[in-house]
Amino acid sequence: IQAELSTNRFRIYTNSDIVGVELGGAVKNIIGIAAGVCAGLELGHNPLAALVTRGLAEMSRLCVALGGQGETLSGLAGMGDLLLTCTSGLSRNRTVGFELGRGRALEEILSSMRMIAEGVPTTHVALSLAERHGVEMPITSQMGRLLRGETTPSDAIEELMSRPLKAE
Repeated sequence: IQAELSTNRFRIYTNSDIVGVELGGAVKNIIGIAAGVCAGLELGHNPLAALVTRGLAEMSRLCVALGGQGETLSGLAGMGDLLLTCTSGLSRNRTVGFELGRGRALEEILSSMRMIAEGVPTTHVALSLAERHGVEMPITSQMGRLLRGETTPSDAIEELMSRPLKAE
């Protein structure tokens, strides 16, 4: 299939890590919501870079805990897809986060969309998996709180920034 569908304008890569590929494709949407919040709050490029980097670390921890290969998320199925979701104005999940950052209510945002922002329901599933497997996911946790209406975008960022300092 790879050889048949690849062209000089469309390149296909294969990957045997099904857990990593599926997890990357799902959890990047949560980080995309968080990236939209950063954009909606007009935090700038440096916080976005930090968010994407730490979001990838969260994705990798969950991937490994579920039996996937962390290095899968360093490729297109992880970092590539994550970067696009976090920076594209066409990303439905980033759009949800952007509007949340601007102060709109989640229900209002979702009801005005014609397509589904998969990161919204995925956030709660990812948090359940993280809890079950003892994986720390602070960005995902704050996005869960935000989506449930338990915090504001500014307070979610404040919570993340006031976490104990540690080495990377």
